[in-house]
Amino acid sequence: MANSPYEVLGVSPTATDDEIKTAYRNLAKKYHPDNYADSPLADVAAEKMKEINEAYDTIMNSRRSRGAAGSGGGYYNTNPSGSSKYYDVRTMIKNGRIADAEQILDGVPVDRRDAEWNFLKGTVLLKKGWTQDAYNCFQTACNMDPSNMEYRQALNFAQSRRSGAYGGYNTGMPQQNVGGCSGCDICTGLCCADTCCECMGGDLIPCC
Repeated sequence: MANSPYEVLGVSPTATDDEIKTAYRNLAKKYHPDNYADSPLADVAAEKMKEINEAYDTIMNSRRSRGAAGSGGGYYNTNPSGSSKYYDVRTMIKNGRIADAEQILDGVPVDRRDAEWNFLKGTVLLKKGWTQDAYNCFQTACNMDPSNMEYRQALNFAQSRRSGAYGGYNTGMPQQNVGGCSGCDICTGLCCADTCCECMGGDLIPCC
C-alpha cells in the first residue's frame, strides 16, 4: 500500500503548515539532484524527489481547498488560471521570504520546471538584483506560454531594466545613484515594478 503524503514527508496529519514546509525543505535539500550528479543513486534520488514534490503539492492543495471553502477566499492570487502549483512560493515572495522561495524552486527537478517555475524564478532573481538572469527566466516562461500576460509584463519590465528605462542595466552588484532622477521617473518605475510583481498580491502604487 502506498504511503500517504504525510508519511512521505514524515509529518503528522495534524502538523502545521510551517512544520510541513520545514519538512519539505529539509527533504528537498537532502534529495536534490545536484547532490547525486555523479552517483549511481541518481535515479533513486530523482524518484524520491518526485515523490516528495507530489506529496507536498497534494497536502497543500488539499489544505488550500478546505481553507477557501471555510473562509470565503483566503490569499488573493492573481494567477490568471487560478490554479497555481506554486501557491506557497508566491506567498513567500509576497512576504519577502526570497531565500525560502528560491530554495523550494531550486528543489524542483529540471524536467518539471514549467513556465510558471521560470516566471517565479525570474521574480526571485529580479528581487535579488540579477536583472539579466531574471530576463532569461521570463523569456523562457513566455516562450513556454506565449499567451500569458503576467509573464509578458514581467519580461517587458526586465527588458526595460536592461535597457536603462528604469534605473539602468543591473548586473547584480549594488548600483550607485548617478545623475539622479526626477520624482516622476521614480513614480513611473515603481508603477512598472508593481505591475511586474502584481502576482504577489501587491496593490497598485499611487502616483503623484
